[in-house]
Amino acid sequence: MVDALSTWLGLLPKLTIASVVDILAVAFLLYQFILIVRGRRSAPVLVGVAILIGVYLIAAALRLDLLRTLLAALAPYTIFALIVVFQSELRRILARLGRRRAFGSNPVERRERNEDIVLAVTQLSLQKTGALLVVERNIGLRTFIESGVAVDARLSRDLVVCIFHKGGQLHDGAIIVQGDRIAAAACFLPLTTNPELSSQFGTRHRAAIGITEEADCLSIVVSEYGPISLAAYGVIEQDVKAERVREVLNSRHPSRELRASDVTTRATRSETVEAP
Repeated sequence: MVDALSTWLGLLPKLTIASVVDILAVAFLLYQFILIVRGRRSAPVLVGVAILIGVYLIAAALRLDLLRTLLAALAPYTIFALIVVFQSELRRILARLGRRRAFGSNPVERRERNEDIVLAVTQLSLQKTGALLVVERNIGLRTFIESGVAVDARLSRDLVVCIFHKGGQLHDGAIIVQGDRIAAAACFLPLTTNPELSSQFGTRHRAAIGITEEADCLSIVVSEYGPISLAAYGVIEQDVKAERVREVLNSRHPSRELRASDVTTRATRSETVEAP
């Protein structure tokens, strides 16, 4: 028995430092993929693929040659199908791996910009005026900027409040901030495809989450009921104070700063504001 076990262990490849690094790298990529896919509509596709793999292994073990041959013939096409189905998830993985330090402008200008944003959203919250601001970081938002009205003006509290003034021509939609300037207003943003969030949030909050699923930006939402929310990398934190907004704006890694909120919060659940 001992000899057989020793023989079996001797057949296993030796564990080297390179092997450990290889295993950790694959585990990291799989973990990132699971984090991004979890809770999305494409997640059940993974279950279906796992079932097909299980059926193939059973067919091979029981020598069901016809079934095994059929599944083997479908395998190359399955790879391309998975790339199409998971294209958005793969894009987000590459974006996470490739993101660099955020907002490379002068630190003083950055603090001034952040302070103007904090003052603006605080005033909008007190006025119970709905608003959505998107702060661009490393990944460009040109596609979404082109969907709105070009502004290209230096960001200030008064300008932000004026844009979101009720009844104004640019009130609907989001403003996109590039550096210390407002690039565009009345921009249309993609809604989140996460089924766990889509049914619980109003359109404005779903758009705030959706844009952060496409890029590494930071979204700031002001509900028409007054509460302020923050979103980054598909995570939303609700009912935050001005100091919290300032803290996350000044952070270089907002996804690590945000604390996921309970999606059944009354204000956003009942909110049915206009689509940004």
